[in-house]
Amino acid sequence: MALPSFSSANSLAKGSSHYNYCTSSFSSSSLYSSSYNLVHSQLILAVRSPVRIRSTLQIINGSIQHSSPRNMVALEPTKPIEEVRERTRRTLQRESDPTAAMKLIDTLQWLGISYHYEEDIDLWLEKLQHWDVGEDDLQGTALRFRLLRQNARPVSSDVFRKFMVKEQNKEGLLSLYEASYLGANGEDTLSDAMKFAKNELKSSPVPQNISRRVARALELPRHLRMERLESRLYINEYHYQDNHCPILLKHAIVDYNEVQLLHQTELAELSRWWNHLGLIESLGFARDRLIECFLWTVGILPDPKYSHVRVEVAKSLALLTVIDDVFDMFAPMNELHLFTQAIQRWNLDMIEQLPEYMKVCYMALYNTTNEIAFKVLKEQKRNILPFLAKVWIDTIEGYLIEAEWFKNGSVPSAEDYLRNGVATSGSYMALVNIFFLMGEGLTTQNVKLMAKPYPKLFSNSGTILRLWDDLGTTKEEQDLGDNSSIITSLMKYRRSENEGEAKDYVMELIRSLWKDMNGELLESNLLPLPMSKACFNMSRTSQVVYQHKEDSYFSSVKKVVNFLLFEQIDN
Repeated sequence: MALPSFSSANSLAKGSSHYNYCTSSFSSSSLYSSSYNLVHSQLILAVRSPVRIRSTLQIINGSIQHSSPRNMVALEPTKPIEEVRERTRRTLQRESDPTAAMKLIDTLQWLGISYHYEEDIDLWLEKLQHWDVGEDDLQGTALRFRLLRQNARPVSSDVFRKFMVKEQNKEGLLSLYEASYLGANGEDTLSDAMKFAKNELKSSPVPQNISRRVARALELPRHLRMERLESRLYINEYHYQDNHCPILLKHAIVDYNEVQLLHQTELAELSRWWNHLGLIESLGFARDRLIECFLWTVGILPDPKYSHVRVEVAKSLALLTVIDDVFDMFAPMNELHLFTQAIQRWNLDMIEQLPEYMKVCYMALYNTTNEIAFKVLKEQKRNILPFLAKVWIDTIEGYLIEAEWFKNGSVPSAEDYLRNGVATSGSYMALVNIFFLMGEGLTTQNVKLMAKPYPKLFSNSGTILRLWDDLGTTKEEQDLGDNSSIITSLMKYRRSENEGEAKDYVMELIRSLWKDMNGELLESNLLPLPMSKACFNMSRTSQVVYQHKEDSYFSSVKKVVNFLLFEQIDN
């Protein structure tokens, strides 16, 4: 997918009380020394001489290495940046105008720096829940709705009915359109609001200052976009807004580069682990997808505080891609049955019955999973190994089912395919790992949910991932002789006349699943909010990874990797 241009959100007017400080001077020496750009090919090709990255990263013999331990790369702000953070914090605490506060919160979230102000934002959300917006303020009403709804706070959508008349302000219509995408199935008011706002925005000219934002929202609303990518793109555009806040922009740029440095450090740690494991060299046929796996974790867990979670989950995802290749490309059925039986036992009793290449895979998975469980046991005093083992068993059993479909030339029904495809997508495995590694809000009740049947939010998010995967890779899979995809199932069992019709059906299904997820966020409070947000982020990231306009998606993933992980923003 080519990265589209990004248009800016409407920032606060210079006259707003809490933005007066934006006109003051702000200067700071560059946080980073000059560096070379790191491109994707350098991560997978050996080079003779080390390449220095910001005086901390090196590539030696194809391995990303860091000159100091990861725990020494702290995101410590410079004094000027800390002063900006304190100013912003005080502004949120002292602001008396709810509309101005909402707009500031919205800008902080879009710039990717709201995590510094979580407590102050939560206090404002509590206030907003009991605040009535002006009778004719569509923009404020829609923004309040979106801020509350995306944080699982109850807010009625009935208020929008009165605004669905002609002569509405275009800015308000844009806010309404964005808010409508947080609606659940059965919320007819929001469905009507979406159609109304879309028609109004497309039927007549919009002001020049919001035209790009309107085009961007109509292409894909903000609720469906990957957070880290959107922050990166918004920072670029925010700079060109006439009424942007220079010191807030500086804050966002420095913060983005700091977090990017943290990501590079995490990737260096992963690379050392991966090269030490030696799976790719030992097997000879498996794909090296470590960087793509790490990209997934950045999309699912954008908050810097989840550094250790990103690293551990990326390890599991990297192993998943190798095992996927074992099942899809290499192993005969009798050996796949042996491997599945060994996984089901989750011990070393059967290892001698496995061929050598499977021993390597099995031991890598067994040891890495046990190590993750041991870390959680040390930190949380909780034994999660039975849950991790079981979700891996479910995943491998799903792979075996797909292998049998492939061997027999079978085309499963769409329902059977998706039910199994969520497991083989790795969604359950990743989300169960994230749930325990986060360790936030765990209770006796929600811990029990980490086994079949998994939470509906897990299933819906995983189904969206599987559907985007199939939309992006169907042609490649068919070229390899694999007919197991939602497209082929729909064309056979639902009598779709052509591939285009089947893809249209899949897009409608994705939209319906998003509504289901929105409903789950409101109806169930068993899952901690950070875990629920991780599910939403998985769905967002899957579109970035798999949506494309070319026959093959991988080159677009390279572009996203380079853009997010290695291209810093110039101060």
